[in-house]
Formats: sequence, C-alpha cells, structure tokens
Amino acid sequence: MGAEETTGTTQYLTFTLGAEEFALDIAKVREVLDYTTITRVPRMPDFLRGVINLRGNVVPVVDLRMKLGMPAAERTVSTCIVITEVDLDGETVQMGMLTDSVQEVLDLDQGQVQPPPRFGTKLNTEFIRGMGKRDDRFLIILDIDRVLSGGEIAELQHTGMESLDAEAEMAA
Repeated sequence: MGAEETTGTTQYLTFTLGAEEFALDIAKVREVLDYTTITRVPRMPDFLRGVINLRGNVVPVVDLRMKLGMPAAERTVSTCIVITEVDLDGETVQMGMLTDSVQEVLDLDQGQVQPPPRFGTKLNTEFIRGMGKRDDRFLIILDIDRVLSGGEIAELQHTGMESLDAEAEMAA
C-alpha cells in the first residue's frame, strides 16, 4: 500500500456483485449511471458488454462480474454503471463497470483495511487493494487500475472509437 493509503480515512463507493460486496476508492469514481443502452462491439471479449455514449464520449463498459470470473450480470432495476477513471500509461481513461447495485459511500480508517489475502502462487489477487472490515462482514476493495490490463484497456479504447465512427457513418 502507498503512504496515502496507510494513513487517515479513505472514502469508498460500495457496490454488489452477486452476494459479495465490493468497494472502489471514491477518488476513482466519476459518476454512477442508471443502466442504459449499451452498443455491443463485435469480436470483443465476453466481459466487454460494449460502449455507451456519455455526453459525446465513447466509454467502454465492462461486466465486472464476468471479468472477475462470476456469471454474467442479469439486468435488474438496481443495475448500475459506475464510471471510473483508470490510469493507462500515465493517461486517465474513463471506463464503465456494470454492477448489480450501488450501495453507499463509506469511510474506512486504515485499521479497517487489511492487505489482500495470500492464496498461494496460482491465484492472481493483484487487482485486490485490500479487504475492508464493515461490522462482521468484509468488503473486497478493488484496485480498478489493475482489474483490466493495460493492453485490454488500449484495445477497448481503440475498438470503441471504431464503433463510434461506424455509428456516425450509418447516421449520415
């Protein structure tokens, strides 16, 4: 953990994926949207649901459940798209993350956050920033910059721009 993460209190946006509760550092969250139409992009990985038009910007939307090895999200009245800012080679990129529901913004002191558990060498937990304690439950705190690899993000950006160009040509 960096120095800024080991002192004081940090705010987290909490959300659910299935029965599990997750959290993101609020500094990485741009906004929360109700579910909207997502334009499917051909030949993309299954976890990429497609792209949305966010005030004229193409924003890729990832099904966070699928990316984390869970079954695909089922759309409900609580389904949300969390718009995050992901660091990609020194550039900030907007990315939408499909969640089952958004819960609340929560303050956690450093004593309430433990390092990610070690499961041995076969499981990749580098995308987990830590485990937050909330009452008698744990929150899985994600490092959103590591949920997707740099190569995946670059591919999503490139494909999203091609999709927007194709939509503009069809509308003309």
